[in-house]
This record gives sequence, C-alpha cells and structure tokens, in this order.
Amino acid sequence: MARILRYADERDRRRKDQVNQFSEFSISAGLKKQLTAANFITPTPVQAQAIPPALEGRDVLATAQTGTGKTLSFLIPLIERMPKAKGCSALILLPTRELAMQVEQHYRKLTGNYNSIALVVGGMAEGPQLQAIRNGARIIVATPGRLEDYLERRLVNLSGVKMLVLDEVDRMLDMGFKPSIRRIAAALPKERQTMCYSATLSEQIKEVVRDYLRNPARIEIGSVLKPCENVELQTFEVPTDKKQELLEHLLGQSKGSFLVFVRTKHGADRVARRLKRSGHTATQIHGDRSQSQRNAALKSFAQGGHRVLVATDVAARGIDVAHVAHVVNYDMPREAEDFVHRIGRTGRNSAKGVASTFAAPDERTLLRKMEKTLAITTKHFRVRANQVAQTA
Repeated sequence: MARILRYADERDRRRKDQVNQFSEFSISAGLKKQLTAANFITPTPVQAQAIPPALEGRDVLATAQTGTGKTLSFLIPLIERMPKAKGCSALILLPTRELAMQVEQHYRKLTGNYNSIALVVGGMAEGPQLQAIRNGARIIVATPGRLEDYLERRLVNLSGVKMLVLDEVDRMLDMGFKPSIRRIAAALPKERQTMCYSATLSEQIKEVVRDYLRNPARIEIGSVLKPCENVELQTFEVPTDKKQELLEHLLGQSKGSFLVFVRTKHGADRVARRLKRSGHTATQIHGDRSQSQRNAALKSFAQGGHRVLVATDVAARGIDVAHVAHVVNYDMPREAEDFVHRIGRTGRNSAKGVASTFAAPDERTLLRKMEKTLAITTKHFRVRANQVAQTA
C-alpha cells in the first residue's frame, strides 16, 4: 500500500511541476537545439511525466497507448545520460525490425550522429551491424532474437550497459520473446537504469517489472485499454463476400490514407491485389515479404506513394506513420488489446481519425464482447443489397 501511495504522490507532484516545453527540461543546450531543429517544441503527456525521473536515473514503468510519444521519452534521457566513451552503454529492445529502425532514425535525427549507434535486427545483413558494434557503438537498438544470437556467438559484449529500455514489452511477450529477454538481461550488469514501456499492464508485464525494475517511477497516460478519443468508431455488419466491395466504397467516399488490417498473410496479398485491379494505389506488409519490400512499402505509404497499406498485426506493430486518416479492421481482431493497438494508428498527436470495423454475421457475439470489454459505443451500420444503412 505504501508503494502505491508513493506512486500516487509522485504523479501529483509531476502534474504540478509538469513542463510545457522541451526547453524547460534539465538537458544540455546542444540537445535543446537539436530538439528545436527537429520541430519538437511541446512534450506529450508521457514525455512530460517520464523524462524528468529518467533524467534523475530512476527506473521508469510507463503505460500509454500507441502514438503518445514514448520513443522520445526514453531517447532524450539516454542521449543526455549516456557516457561519452566508446562501447555499448545503452540497450533498447523492441519487438520488430520496423520499430527498431524507426528508433534508430529518431536517434540520428536528434543527435546528427551516425557512428554511435548499432542496429541489431534479423532479416538484414550481419556485416554492417557487427562492424558498428566493433567500431564502438555506444547504443544498441535490437530485436531480442538477433541480439541473443550475437550473444551466444560472443559477437557482442553487454557488460558495460548502464541503461536498458524495454519498449513495447507487451508485444515482445506476445511474440514469445520472454526467454530471450531473460537471457539478455542476465548478460547485463545488475546495477543499471531500466525503463519499461507498454500499452498494457497484464500479469506478465507485472512479472517483468518485478524481475527487472527497482522502485520505478510509475507513469500512466489514460486508459491502457481504451481507444483514443480523437478516433470516430464505426462498425459495419457485412457478409464476408461483401467486405472488399465495402472497402472500395469507403475509399471512394473518404479522403486520406487507409491502413487496412487483415488476419493472414494470404489475405493481405488478396485484398491488396484486388484493390490494385480496381485502380487504387495499394501495397501490403506481412511476415513473408522481404525486409527490403517491407521498407519500401512503409516508405511509400508514409510519403503518399500508396494510399492504402494492407497489413497483418505482427508486421504492423512497428508502423509509425504520422498521418493515417482511416484504419479499417477488414478482419475482426481476436483480442480487445489488438483492437486498441490497431486503431491507435490513427488519431495521433491530437489529429482526428476514423476507425471502421467489418463484422461478419457470425462475428456479432465477438463484436459485442469486445465493445463491452472496452466500454465503447460505435456507430453501427448494416450492409445489404448494395446499401449501407445505420442501425440503432
């Protein structure tokens, strides 16, 4: 009870002392200049609350939805507190290659330094990764599988790590990386700062907290199981064989980019192929596509070369695109958490967004259960005979 009260007191104190601009943080003039140059002026709530204790060297446990600015909230303390000597002193673990690559890009944007960071991920050539490590990279951004492989082959030394970040830890556990995280943590010094970021706080996450964090500053931004209020939610009760037609109808009626979630790799290929045949600029991302294909698809979608990106859940976990106008759950998500993660790709940074869910007749029970779990109300439409009608 005392520990919970301490967390509450700290949250109240941080609310009163919360900074309104990055320039108010106790960081170097050089980093403030880089933030301004990158057009980072006003911190998001998770940044405002997590950065001060992290700068003090505290362990941090932060739960916040996707798109709330978690990456900057740990990169700023890492950059500020990282020793200048060569050799790895900071490690960031993430679930996917795409997310790791985006963190690396953010780091380089903030520092202008291309030589002090090593990207360690699967699906890409080992040579440049190992060369960056041998050249004395001070920070490693990695997925657990590839880093564990390097550890087993004694190609990387983590004995100098002073700071560990576990980002999207809930998804890393979902993907089966718990044993890898445990073995990697065993190779690190026990005396270190650990920052843990997650969209949820399940029993598995609490176990990670008990194992790796010490008296962490607790940051909680909004409900971890509730969609962003900036997103308009709508549900279409539609036969499975009419989903493609409905998707194309929405594309014709709406403006902006579409991120379409499907359940399988084959389904992603099929939906994207049909959209292309209908004249839409669409591409797809899933686990069977090569890393270069995935990179090209993400880049084209982010830059507007493709209006539609069709994705599976695991592949989409690392997507960080600033302006997604419309998320479509072409296939119903299996879990309420997946629903929150999916629609969290729109309505980011106070922007407005729309999320549409396609529910086949045999999925009505699953839909009602999900709405009850998340305590949400969506606009309901029924599709029949080429007509879309709103229901009560």
